[in-house]
Amino acid sequence: MSLPTVTTTLLKGSDAPARVLCVGAGLGTGVQALWAECAALMPADTLVIGWDLPGHGASRPHDEATTVADLADAVVKGLDQLADAGQIPSDIPVHCAGVSLSGAVALQLALEHADRLASSAVICSAAKIGEPQAWRERAELVEKAGTPTMVVGSAQRWFAEGFIERHPERTTGLLHTLQDADRHSYARMCEALAAFDVRDRLGELTLPVLTIHGEQDAVTPPAAGEEIAVGAPAGVVRTRALAEVAHQAPLEAPEQVASALVETMDAAEQAAGADAAAKEEK
Repeated sequence: MSLPTVTTTLLKGSDAPARVLCVGAGLGTGVQALWAECAALMPADTLVIGWDLPGHGASRPHDEATTVADLADAVVKGLDQLADAGQIPSDIPVHCAGVSLSGAVALQLALEHADRLASSAVICSAAKIGEPQAWRERAELVEKAGTPTMVVGSAQRWFAEGFIERHPERTTGLLHTLQDADRHSYARMCEALAAFDVRDRLGELTLPVLTIHGEQDAVTPPAAGEEIAVGAPAGVVRTRALAEVAHQAPLEAPEQVASALVETMDAAEQAAGADAAAKEEK
C-alpha cells in the first residue's frame, strides 16, 4: 500500500514571510476555490500554502486505502519538500488550518506532529464526523455513479440559507471542483472518514487549537467544537461559532475566518516566544 501524495499551491505570497499558514479543503472541494478569498485577507508577512486532497483540485488521484493519519503525513511531507526547495523559510512558525476532512487532518496533525506546528485550526469539522456506515455507503455510490451525483445534496449541506443566491460566483467554483473530483479518490476519502475517530485522544492535545463552526452547519455543528474543547486539556482549545454560516466557513465568511486565524496565530507565537524566553532565563 502506497501513501497518498498531496499537491501544494501558493495561495498568497510574501516578500518577507514571518509565518506560514498551510490550509486544506474538505471532501469534494478544492483549496483554491475554498480559500482564495480568505488567504488574500491575511497579513503581508503571512505566506499561505494550500493543499488538495488526493483526486481533488491539483492533487493526483489515489485509489488505495487511506487514513486521516496518512493524509497528515502527506501534508508534512509536502511541507518538507517546499522547505527543501527553499520555498518555505526553515526558521519561521508553521500553522495549519483545514475544513471538514482537512479539518480532521488538522486535528490529526495537532496530535501526531505538534512539534512541527505553532497552531492548528479545525474548521467545520470534528473529532468524529458522521457515521461509518453512511460514509461507506456514500463511497459505494460515488464509485459507481461518479461525483456529479453529490452536487445537489452537497449544495444543500454546504452553504447557509440564501448564500448561493447572494454569491453564485463563489459557490459555482466550489461545486465545479466536486463535479470534477476523481470518483475513486473521493470514495477512498469517504472510507478514511468512516474510520476516523480521535475522541479518546483529545486529552493528548498540547498544541494551541482553534475550532470554527457555522451555526447553520448540520454536518458538524458548533457542538463538535465544544466536544473537542471539553476533551482537551484546559486552555488548549478555543472555539468560535459563526452566525449565518454552514459548512464552508472560509468561503462563506472569509473576513471572520481570517480574523480568527490571525488572532490565534499571533497568540500562539507570543506564547511560544514567552516560553522560549523563560527557558533561556533558567
